[in-house]
Amino acid sequence: MVTQRKPRPSKYLTVPTRPVQVDRDRSVAGLLEKMEGTGFGARQLAEAHRIWLDMLGDNTTIFVAASGALIPAGMRRLLAYVIKNRFVDVLVCSGALLFHDLHETLGRQHFQAHPQMTDAELEASQISRMLDVIASEEEYREAEEWVGGFTNQLDQTRPYSTREFLHLLGRELAEIATDDGVLTSAYKARVPIFCPTIADSSISIGIANSRFEKKNNFQFDLIQDVLDLTQVAARARVSGVINIGGGTSRSFLHQMEVATNIVKTPARGHKYAIQISSDAPHPGGRSAGTVNDESLIYGKLARGAVSAYVNCDATIALPILVTSLSQTAAKYMKGRKRPNFIFARELTIEVP
Repeated sequence: MVTQRKPRPSKYLTVPTRPVQVDRDRSVAGLLEKMEGTGFGARQLAEAHRIWLDMLGDNTTIFVAASGALIPAGMRRLLAYVIKNRFVDVLVCSGALLFHDLHETLGRQHFQAHPQMTDAELEASQISRMLDVIASEEEYREAEEWVGGFTNQLDQTRPYSTREFLHLLGRELAEIATDDGVLTSAYKARVPIFCPTIADSSISIGIANSRFEKKNNFQFDLIQDVLDLTQVAARARVSGVINIGGGTSRSFLHQMEVATNIVKTPARGHKYAIQISSDAPHPGGRSAGTVNDESLIYGKLARGAVSAYVNCDATIALPILVTSLSQTAAKYMKGRKRPNFIFARELTIEVP
């Protein structure tokens, strides 16, 4: 009988953790650098920062999927910052996120709720609640009416992809905005936005109300979005994904790697991936799974891809990550080139 030799513990015990030292003079980026030597969520957040920098330095086409009530929770300027500074190239956002962004771009606000506010009291006062954030239902309806009025001005004889519609919506808002958000920053930076859940939002309520009043016959062409995003994926030399939350935005983004066969391009998979979510992957739901779930089966991640799964509320992770990028990203941006997006219905706009 042959006795199998046990591996020596020293084979594995090679990189010790490094306790975080208190340093009152270090930046947020300096703190994340220290956290690279830790474990659990701290290490994953630090690795997410490092991967984002690597994507910028590798001239990667960076796709971001975002959903949830990020805008009411105060993340609007952070998202606008990464768009303006070209830390991202393509956005896939939920309809709710974009409506909340539009609401604030129109000069409205979201507010903090108090624990003693009951749902019955808020309903009687026509207040909407999103966890511990609230907003005026009357102001939401005004934003819906604004969207309906904007849509009435568009060509009613043809359908629009959500990408084209949101570009035009951003252009319209840029004329009146005093503070850039997601839609206006994306318009100015020529970053395309896709919204697979446009019907599941107050944007579509505003359009539907206008149609009900026989003021428009506006139509969306979601299949054109699939083709447009697939073309972007097929042309990307190197790609990376940042998933902020789960849901349809994440699923739609990852679908593009499977769909590249439409344009006769084998799925290369993403070289980089970051997932920021507080959802637990263990129930088996694909939209909440880690970035490695399904990755090699469906070609969503390339072999040897680097990834970080940050099991954290995005409203905690984003301020740390984006603030750190503002301190560290400049030297990684020097050779970064703007992706050359060519869509079936190309938008002719001037980019400064």
